[in-house]
Amino acid sequence: MEGFLFQASVYLAAAVIAVPIAARLGLGSVLGYLAAGILIGPVLGLVGSETKDVQHFAEFGVVMMLFLIGLELEPRALWDMRHRLLGLGGLQVLLSTAALMAIAMAYDQPWRVALAIGLTLALSSTAIVLQTLSEKGLMRTQGGRSVFSVLLTQDIAVIPILAFLPLLAAGVSGGLLPDGSISLNAQEVENAHLSTEAHDAAHAAQTFVQSLPGWGVTLVTIGAVAAIILVGIYLTRPVFRYIHLAKLREMYTALALLIVVGISSLMTVVGLSPALGAFLAGVVLASSEFRHELETDLEPFKGLLLGLFFITVGAGINFVLLFEKPLILICMALLVIIVKALILLVLGRLFRLKGRDGWLFTLALAQAGEFGFVLVSFSIATGVMPDPIAETLLLVVALTMLITPLLFILYDLISKRMDDSSPVIADEIDSSGPVIIAGVGRFGQMVNRMVQASGFETVVLDHNPETIAVMRRFGFKGFLGDPTRPDILRKAGLPDASVLVVALDDPKAAVSLISYARKENPSLHIVSRARDREEVYRHYQAGSNDIVREMFDSSLRAGRYVLENMGLSNFEANEAQKLFYAHDRSSVRELAALWRPDVPPSQNAAYVARAKELQKDLETAFLNLGGEKADEST
Repeated sequence: MEGFLFQASVYLAAAVIAVPIAARLGLGSVLGYLAAGILIGPVLGLVGSETKDVQHFAEFGVVMMLFLIGLELEPRALWDMRHRLLGLGGLQVLLSTAALMAIAMAYDQPWRVALAIGLTLALSSTAIVLQTLSEKGLMRTQGGRSVFSVLLTQDIAVIPILAFLPLLAAGVSGGLLPDGSISLNAQEVENAHLSTEAHDAAHAAQTFVQSLPGWGVTLVTIGAVAAIILVGIYLTRPVFRYIHLAKLREMYTALALLIVVGISSLMTVVGLSPALGAFLAGVVLASSEFRHELETDLEPFKGLLLGLFFITVGAGINFVLLFEKPLILICMALLVIIVKALILLVLGRLFRLKGRDGWLFTLALAQAGEFGFVLVSFSIATGVMPDPIAETLLLVVALTMLITPLLFILYDLISKRMDDSSPVIADEIDSSGPVIIAGVGRFGQMVNRMVQASGFETVVLDHNPETIAVMRRFGFKGFLGDPTRPDILRKAGLPDASVLVVALDDPKAAVSLISYARKENPSLHIVSRARDREEVYRHYQAGSNDIVREMFDSSLRAGRYVLENMGLSNFEANEAQKLFYAHDRSSVRELAALWRPDVPPSQNAAYVARAKELQKDLETAFLNLGGEKADEST
């Protein structure tokens, strides 16, 4: 017990110390976790052989991550992604496998071993890449979505790869002993997920499945996948209702963990990827009303286990082997990255990924991934790959993962030097109208639909090609181009327009557009979207007429619903809403005159003093409103 507590303290202390430092230096949390693992493992020797056992436990972080990703994707969304999954993702796996296999054969490896090496190195790191994309806010970019599509294809490809690897075992020596039994290292890998004391039944089931003929294994595999789908569709709701009767919050967490752990156990027994099974379950439950409950319960576990997984990768690097032939191993890791990057660069161009998106796609997927550890272990257990080659391959995989955060830093450097407008080729604008809408996201598209439905013509401008393509698919006309460019605005009819709607996501671009439009057309009425009060003040000073805060109107409606459910009549709640609205609009105008862009509002004495006075005025107005209602009732 004391040893377990000490090891837990070491891992947690390493994370708490190293990760904030890495984040402050702009290196990202993943590199911090990897550095922490190297520090407590090879450098200080605080952790040792138990790292592999901890890593198998920490792999549940990857499983949970894919389950949560699946919860965000309904089957319809997967169907919409089919072209990227089959085209972009499929080509990446096939071409990377072929290229890396050819290199391995050039170094005198048998074709079976070379093919296993190519399949192992073709897969990228789902854990590192998705974690980094989320931290940097790149998941919603075109490049980020393409990266996700390829990672998803790779996770799906694990199923046929695991089914195919045993077929390569014939003619390969080094994994089996002369009597045909699995070597000690392979046996340790085979039992890595199993406790010698508590999992005899699971081990027996796994052995039984492995002893079946090929068609039997196929039937069992299909049955396991079908069981996950059927349970997700028909059994989840009754189980959640049953858990709800207990009225214990921790039971929901227990059920969420049971779903992930149970699926992982089932997938392990039939020889499939637990991560893929969890992803499939997440997709099945994506349309369930319990989706948000599951996300909330599993998110803390996912983050902690993913961090632990990265630490074990760093701690498990075999520096003895690395120091024996450092130049060779580092060159091998760089060769893998370069070969995959070249293939990704070509595929990115074929699928029209340019500029930042193309570089993100190329650099994010150039490494080998955590599934490489699984495939190497499976290759040893089935006799496909000799132990010496497997040890070298594991180190190469770990080195490429260690280099990955540096590739994202390289992407940041490249991205900063690129012109923002370079990826966008503007459309030829052939029409103008009295209403120009700059930006057609969630906000702009609602304004556009309402104005057009009322019979007025609009000219919609947006710099995102996919957004414009989706608009056109639904029958709405829009033009691709940067709404802040003067030439595009003139072609759209800015000098003669009556109304300009500024719905851009970039705050600086929005202020710049408002200022330019006000100078070019002084009589123009400008309606703009702002995130908060400070943006409201900037828009006000730039010349906007009507400024809509993103959450203001929806917050007013929510507050009215609260008042209605606290006993006020619909009329009384509506009057309170109108009073608050009028007071807030008046307050914003007054405070805008006191706001200073170079001083935070909380440090602006005049601003704070007037804000306090206005809040007292609001409270007095509500008291008077309540008194009027009381007089009317008497």
